[in-house]
Amino acid sequence: MQERTPQQIVEALDKHIVGQAAAKRAAAIAIRNRWRRMQLPVELRDEVVPANMILIGRTGVGKTEIARRLAKLVNAPFVKVEATKYTEVGYHGRDVESMIRELLELAIQMVRDEQIEVVQEEADRLTEEQLIDTLMPPTDSDRSGKDVDSEMAERRHRNREKLRIQLRAGELDDRIVELTVESKSGSVGVMATVGMDQLDPDVQNFMERLIPSQTKRRSLPVSAARKIILDEQYEKLIDRDKVAELAIRRTETSGIVFLDELDKLAAPPQAHGPDISRQGVQRDLLPIIEGCTIQTRHGPVKTDHILFIAAGAFHGAKPSDLMPELQGRLPIRVELEDLTKEDFVRILTQPENALTKQQVALLATEGILIEFADDAIEQMAEIAFRVNETTDNIGARRLVTVTERVMDEISFTASDRNGETIQINAAYVNERLADVTQDADLSRFIL
Repeated sequence: MQERTPQQIVEALDKHIVGQAAAKRAAAIAIRNRWRRMQLPVELRDEVVPANMILIGRTGVGKTEIARRLAKLVNAPFVKVEATKYTEVGYHGRDVESMIRELLELAIQMVRDEQIEVVQEEADRLTEEQLIDTLMPPTDSDRSGKDVDSEMAERRHRNREKLRIQLRAGELDDRIVELTVESKSGSVGVMATVGMDQLDPDVQNFMERLIPSQTKRRSLPVSAARKIILDEQYEKLIDRDKVAELAIRRTETSGIVFLDELDKLAAPPQAHGPDISRQGVQRDLLPIIEGCTIQTRHGPVKTDHILFIAAGAFHGAKPSDLMPELQGRLPIRVELEDLTKEDFVRILTQPENALTKQQVALLATEGILIEFADDAIEQMAEIAFRVNETTDNIGARRLVTVTERVMDEISFTASDRNGETIQINAAYVNERLADVTQDADLSRFIL
């Protein structure tokens, strides 16, 4: 985990997310506390629990983006799940424990990618040798190890070095070679229907052993064969048990679960209707957020120090409508503010991945230079804000719709306008959006 201070974390989040200072502050403190916990004596370390939180705000104000950027910032395993896809045990749906198994699989991929960097040089060397052997198969004398004529051996060595130079230069990429490829047969019915994450870990391992590996000869160009051989070398050089061990440790100490739509599990006491699984899911979430051990195919995972960030709009329900026990497991409450017109202007221009910057980069691939005038940015922000006020408020997502609508004609004809410089001003924005901004009913469907 990177040793970033809370101020540094907030500064990094500010590069991508506009506003929401309170949410950024709470998230930065939660991440820093993880680092602080690891500096404590072992006997005290296990007693410090993560500051799980609920982010409260309308859709499109940045709840998910804060959690996702946070995880990327500290290189932590991160999974976003919808609370509504889980149901009480015994009913059709997904078991809540599957979120932890999914988090572990992501951690394994992260650790494996890191291990690939460690063995990259050796894997490349072995791949190159195998490709040369495929292009120039060893003779019987080479296989037997018997002495051969020194001149013949020298000639063979020179030929191999020539192949090596051509291979590295990419001159042999299109040459066809035969390769023996190992693969698993197709998924059996129960795996395809239920899904591997829904099966008991022991059953998963049994089913994998039950499916035999198959080998077959394939004719491939050298460029494709290189990728297959390289993956095989990674599998040989990387210790799977070590990867699983490191991934479990990373999941337990730095994993982040973003539990979205939590408000859909909450209901006022007097509410009636098809809420058969709401209370059940809350009860199933309790032990996982509080801390328990989940059995996975790679080993047991403790959830005691996984950070849970829940989120929801909480329009028809309130956090207090959740079970008191679950409220206690999510002690930090942060309310995100609705976005203003000024926020929209900043979102369109300031972040590193701002929408206007994306459009400029996209159309630059067609040889077109796009320039957004200040009055165009102001007008786009004004329209997005006004539509949010008069119809459903979907936050910054409204800007995506407005921007795409403004750029529609240019994007469609871009391939025929190579070399042009196009300035987008307020007049152009009004022209492109005139029909929908004047008709409230139409804007409800189009914007």
